[in-house]
Order: sequence, then C-alpha cells, then structure tokens
Amino acid sequence: MIKLKEAVIVEGKYDKIALSNVIDATIIPTNGFSIFKDKQKRKLISILAQKNGLIVITDSDKAGMVIRSYLKNICPPDRIKNVYIPQISGKEKRKAKPSKEGYIGVEGIKKELLLQAFDKCGVLEEDGGKRRKLTKADLYDTGLSGQNNSSFLREDFALFSGLPGGMSSSAFLDAVNAIYDYEEFFEAVKKWKSEEDKN
Repeated sequence: MIKLKEAVIVEGKYDKIALSNVIDATIIPTNGFSIFKDKQKRKLISILAQKNGLIVITDSDKAGMVIRSYLKNICPPDRIKNVYIPQISGKEKRKAKPSKEGYIGVEGIKKELLLQAFDKCGVLEEDGGKRRKLTKADLYDTGLSGQNNSSFLREDFALFSGLPGGMSSSAFLDAVNAIYDYEEFFEAVKKWKSEEDKN
C-alpha cells in the first residue's frame, strides 16, 4: 500500500474501490461530470487542495482530461499532482462493452501498473505515511458521531472549519483526516468548543 498525505481525486466509485486496494489516502470521486454542478464537493476539493494538495488520477480519455482541466480551474495548479495511467485498449469486467474511446479506465488497470503510475509521478509520501489518522471512535469521543445531536454538531464544526455541510459521518471523517493531523484536529475541536461556550 502507498500511503499519501494528499487527497486523491478520481472519476467514479469503482475507481475509488480499485484504488483503495493500492493506496492509503482520502479518495474523493467527482462522480464524472456531476462535479460541475456539485458546489459542496467543489468546496471540499478546494479546501483539500489548500491543506495537503491533490493527486488527480482519471481515465486516459477525453472525459478524464476535461475533469483534470476543470480541477485546475477551481484549485491552485501548484497544489495538484497528476498521475496518468497508460492507454490500454479493452473494457472493465463489469461492463458489457468498452468505453466510447475503447480504453480501460482506472478501475480496470492492474495493481502493478497503478503502483508504477504513482511511482513515476513522484507522489510517494516523504514521511512514509506515519501520520496518525482519526477514527470514528475519535469522532464519538468529541460528540461528532454516534450521539443524539452529532449531526447538528458536525454541521456546526464544519461551519467553524470552513468545510461543506451535509456530510455523512464517514464523509466527515474523510474530510477531517485530509485537513487535520491527529493533534491539529483536537486543537481545532478545543477552539470550536471554546467559541461555542462564549456564545
């Protein structure tokens, strides 16, 4: 497994599933072109870019290039690293027929080739991925998950942190892991609670 500090942006859920067997990172699917209309997801991606940077890996077709280009317009280009998969003719096992351009997408690329693609682009994390990640238990301990008013508290903390609202506890966990390291998160919670006490 490759451990990455950057958030990884992919096109769809099947790409996310395939990559989760290769990398240990926050993986956000754009859901194809729906990113163009999804304000909350654009905001989240922009925040992730500012915090730790983005790694973009899309299919090696025209649609993939359109999405890459779009992300450059909504995020600082110097905060984006691009990983490119080879153009291999064929189709994914789950599909009845090949894509419009006839290339295998990220989800269908073999693990070895995905590892090579990440390696070639020089995106391996320098600290070896030793950063401690937050868990659902941490969210529970702070009241942000698993309790009666957790949904309300997540909305409030999201507003405090500049994150988009309306996230499930799992999406919220992905977002805070991408934005905060372990200690930073608890410091932020402390500041947030102290602001709440003042109001």
